[in-house]
Amino acid sequence: MRYYSTVLPTLEFGRSEPLLDSPPANLLDCAKLPSCEKPVMTLVNFFQVFFTAAAPISELRGAIPLAILNLDISWPIAFLVAFAGNLLPVPFLLLFLGPISRLLSRIKVFETIINWIFTLSRRRGGIVERYGLIGLVLLVAIPLPVTGAWTGSIVAFLLGMSFWRAFPAIVLGVLIAGVIVTTLTVIGWWGAMIAGIGLAALAIMGLRRTWKQTHRCRNTGSDNSS
Repeated sequence: MRYYSTVLPTLEFGRSEPLLDSPPANLLDCAKLPSCEKPVMTLVNFFQVFFTAAAPISELRGAIPLAILNLDISWPIAFLVAFAGNLLPVPFLLLFLGPISRLLSRIKVFETIINWIFTLSRRRGGIVERYGLIGLVLLVAIPLPVTGAWTGSIVAFLLGMSFWRAFPAIVLGVLIAGVIVTTLTVIGWWGAMIAGIGLAALAIMGLRRTWKQTHRCRNTGSDNSS
């Protein structure tokens, strides 16, 4: 990375002084300076971030810090690539986890691993059983170990949720998790907490309104039928 010294006129002394003689201390300082260049994401960097986000353990919470802090990629690009990578396995898990797990369960080793994963996911799935889609969003949105898109997809499968019911909730959860992790990486804990609480509140209010409308429609239909 190269840093260019910007020369600005100084009215008090009638001479020019360099604005920047050394690299900025952090990413925020760099972002404020138009003279600070960000490296272009290479194809290797793209695959690093994308597949780190798609992996079941690291997911988005590992990919975004990797991109911003280690690879020095600008946060909007890091967010978009990690967001897309984290969503990559979700359709496959929701649609094909059943037949794949049944096929692999014929082998003893894989059967043990699958049963362990399902048991762990059921323990985390209590919030989904209690709050439905809102619980699924929160399960995916909280960037902690044994949460995220993989766990949310497995829990949705175990609870028998349809693809078109579970997928939008998981996408919303991944979006909230991405904002929280990006804010935490760039700004710090307080910024991430404020962003996470605000986005989670908006998501819950939207899902609650949708649930009320659906419930009202069902009650109207049952009244008409009677």
